[in-house]
Amino acid sequence: MTHVSARRGAAYASAAALAWGTGGAAGSLLFQTGGLGPVGVSFWRYLLGAAFLLAVAACAAQRSPGGSFARPVALVAGAGRPRVLVAGVGMAVYQTAYFAGIAHAGVAVATVVTMGATPLFTALGGRLLLGERVGGTGLVSLAAALAGLALLSGVPGSGAAGPDPAGIGFSLLSAAGYAAVTLHSRRHRDDPQGMAVGGFLVGAACLAPFALADGLLPGAGPSGTASVALLVYLGAVPTALAYALFFRALTALRATTVAVISLGEAVGAALLGVALFGERLTAAAWCGCALLLAAVAVPAIKAE
Repeated sequence: MTHVSARRGAAYASAAALAWGTGGAAGSLLFQTGGLGPVGVSFWRYLLGAAFLLAVAACAAQRSPGGSFARPVALVAGAGRPRVLVAGVGMAVYQTAYFAGIAHAGVAVATVVTMGATPLFTALGGRLLLGERVGGTGLVSLAAALAGLALLSGVPGSGAAGPDPAGIGFSLLSAAGYAAVTLHSRRHRDDPQGMAVGGFLVGAACLAPFALADGLLPGAGPSGTASVALLVYLGAVPTALAYALFFRALTALRATTVAVISLGEAVGAALLGVALFGERLTAAAWCGCALLLAAVAVPAIKAE
């Protein structure tokens, strides 16, 4: 595996956060136009994400001397390893819970709650399980990020009186699963590509029975065509690209550092919620966005 520097790892984590920020909006559009629920969207996201990464691996193998496809085959076979099975189950749980949170509470609120709780769970788990210290800079960034998220989360989604409690519960479950996968992947960081592909395949396999019962195919007609395009985008950018970068970042940075940088997703998702779904941001929420971006920039710039 090629060594990744801390600064490059920070750049990977930042790019992953930007890509993830568009995933919630794509999922919300799919709920509105495609007749798909959270489980169905998560199933296609993981299956298509694995397909894109395997296609990239196959193209790389074809260009290599001898044209061996041993690596793509090994990536599929690696889905059976215990460490990958654990990651895949965790990914299935937290991704479905996240989309369920969006369905109940809106893009902005679900993303803010999920991303706000994630670094807390990750910092605690990293200290207890991996012996990672947050450090002074990390504590300041984490405090500033949580303050920004607190300001941002004071905004109800779509003009409602307040967030749906079920949406908050699903979002907290997503945060716990996300933190667990982050810590697990940081511990087992020798093969980030294998963890991504295998995790997607295991996650899709876990979700398949529930997706079949919930409705697996988008509707017909123009809305169905739009849904297919959204699914392809969801599998390519916020999934295959973002997770490949995320797992690479974990080979160079502490789990909590990656979690804090990933909070940039909340700003992107909130802004898309405003632009696409009419979710309003108050002056305090805009201040929260600015504070959150500043908090995310500190560990990204001072990656060590």
